[in-house]
Amino acid sequence: MPKVWIEKLLDEPELYLLRIDDDKIKYFEATWDIPEGITYNAYLMKTDSAVVLFDAWKKDYTNEFLEALSSIVDPKEITHIVVHHMEPDHSGALPRLLELNGYKAKIIGTVFAKRLLEAFYDIKENVHAIEDGEELKIGSRTLKFITVPWLHWPDTMITYVVEDKIIFSCDAGGGYSIPEAIDDSDDEVVERYLPHVTKYIVTVIGHYHKYIVENIEKIKELGIVDDVRMILPGHGLIWRKNPQKIFEHYEKVGAGVPKKGKVLVIYDSMYGFVEESVRVAVNELERLGFTPVVYRYTDKEAPAVSDILGEVPDSEALVIGASTYEAGIHPRIRYLLYEMLDKANYEKPVLILGTFGWAGVAGREIETLIKRSKFDHVDTIEVKGRTTPEDEVRIREGVRELVKRLRR
Repeated sequence: MPKVWIEKLLDEPELYLLRIDDDKIKYFEATWDIPEGITYNAYLMKTDSAVVLFDAWKKDYTNEFLEALSSIVDPKEITHIVVHHMEPDHSGALPRLLELNGYKAKIIGTVFAKRLLEAFYDIKENVHAIEDGEELKIGSRTLKFITVPWLHWPDTMITYVVEDKIIFSCDAGGGYSIPEAIDDSDDEVVERYLPHVTKYIVTVIGHYHKYIVENIEKIKELGIVDDVRMILPGHGLIWRKNPQKIFEHYEKVGAGVPKKGKVLVIYDSMYGFVEESVRVAVNELERLGFTPVVYRYTDKEAPAVSDILGEVPDSEALVIGASTYEAGIHPRIRYLLYEMLDKANYEKPVLILGTFGWAGVAGREIETLIKRSKFDHVDTIEVKGRTTPEDEVRIREGVRELVKRLRR
């Protein structure tokens, strides 16, 4: 049974976190491997004359959501529902909730969210479509609504509670995994959690990663980040010890800020030939003082694409090794490249190591893909069969050229 958290965050106004730990999910959006699970966070705020719900949970957990909510307030008393993002992991429980509410609550969202409410759930009545920057006085609080499109749907917005300096950020600020705490008060919890945030950003928002930097800059220009009291996302930890930290992390991932010395090495090796070439490259990287982070597809292991994508943003450079398979790129590497060029397309140097038996194709095809991307192609080194001493010299030269690109 997934764990449900009901935590009071503030006394005035009364503010509650409603969180469920989804430890049953295996593939987020039916695509991304997340054995670490995920949480769904909703929030309830009670003021003198209004009861405001911010988002909901996934449809699968509707009963649990309604039970948790009802332990705090009668659903009939909810006066407003703020929909930050219409993806069903945040909106799935809304139809049942509205039934219990008697459809009295005013629903607040963007123009695009209004369209999706009708398309998903046939909800048309009592919906207020906000304008960017609009403020509404609800009870004793002023809610300012800020659109942040493509984080990660066009309907996305955040809410800023003016009097309390609180940001409800939904997917912006979220992450995978099920943290053992509700907030960032423990630095060790945060340290373990942030890699899951990176993985979440790349897989969920990566296609639009340039908008991460743009939208956070937009929020900063409004003057609401420097003195924000809490950031309350739709997944994972809430941020109240150091709320700026999560937006700083998002900015770094969006911009692909590298960790000095980290080089991501990815390869397939059906029978060990590609691995021979990659070992040479790894040895040269280590000799030059770099820290290779290695993921391999072999007859014994197949890492999750989502895990590899999460390693790209803070890598200084990449080495990609691939075998020619049926006159093309090995299927594991081909799929990884497709997702990487879509979700984690950064201006980072790339060295390609291709291995073949009767005809070298994989290296050239990868080179073509890389040259069409933001990545910086350094060299393509093709090896026929085993890695010879001559091949080893070429590979070490390729690694040294890769390193030169980083020192320019």
